[in-house]
Amino acid sequence: MLKVAVVKNIHASGIKLLENNSSFKFEVIEDSSKENLIKKLPHFDAITLKTTKLDSDIINNCKKLKIISRHGVGLDNLDINSVKANNITLTITTKANAIAVSEHVMFMILNISKGIDMYDKTVREGQFLTRTKLDKSFELWNKKILIIGFGRVGKSLVNKCQAFGMQTYVYDPFVDEKIIKTFKSIKIEDLNKFLKETDYVSIHAPLNKETKNLININNLKTMKKNSIIINTSRGGIVNEKDLDEALNEGLIYGAGLDVFEKEPPDENNPLLKNKRILFSPHSATFTKECMERMGIETVENIFDFFSNKLDQSKIVQL
Repeated sequence: MLKVAVVKNIHASGIKLLENNSSFKFEVIEDSSKENLIKKLPHFDAITLKTTKLDSDIINNCKKLKIISRHGVGLDNLDINSVKANNITLTITTKANAIAVSEHVMFMILNISKGIDMYDKTVREGQFLTRTKLDKSFELWNKKILIIGFGRVGKSLVNKCQAFGMQTYVYDPFVDEKIIKTFKSIKIEDLNKFLKETDYVSIHAPLNKETKNLININNLKTMKKNSIIINTSRGGIVNEKDLDEALNEGLIYGAGLDVFEKEPPDENNPLLKNKRILFSPHSATFTKECMERMGIETVENIFDFFSNKLDQSKIVQL
């Protein structure tokens, strides 16, 4: 019987799939300390993985392990070289999170554009009659949005932005211009040049050597003073120190951050005091529907792997 380690619990619907499949035995592991994982994981054939870090020491110790099924799409919590060296298949949930994340981006865009809870605060503080002074608000109509990274989330976001009458542009060197045109969008070749023109930026790219500090003080200085940056992808793509400086100096208008370079962020992180930023705790996928979809797809990827039915698009090419 194949053994599955569920590292940090997943939605009950995913657990139910495991309970109803007699070919698999599973155990939920809530203690994700390195010491415990080194001790426990070598006994399993498969792992479901959320955000727990698996370094080379842990992975190299798992001689039985055939598949790591990511509960999501990010890979920065894994030592990829060790995964590859041990011939472990790595899968992601390709169908689960695009709707939730793209909706979260729209929530951030709308909230920041309307003053980050400005209207609600005005009423609650008894300032109802000052509403004529509420001029720190932008319309989305005819504004330009640059989507950095055109995978599943980026494609879902395009449709929502266009529904608000926004002009959509895409920066993704790996996506053919013809594909971008089918989404009624324009491909951008020179990122830094177009940052001078756009009103909104939404980031949907992995964190790697090419994207680290992709948004920094050099290009922030060139952006419009009313521009807004949203990052629901990975911390580190936007340089945090530079973003704080740009907001404090009025180089850009606002930002929405679902991710940080270090998570959770340090209490003394200056960004936390910046009132021009709308935060969420790396929770863009945390809808009831998305968490259920992710739990189910994570488990189904394991089932499909061992029955040789796994969709190749779900396998990360290492």
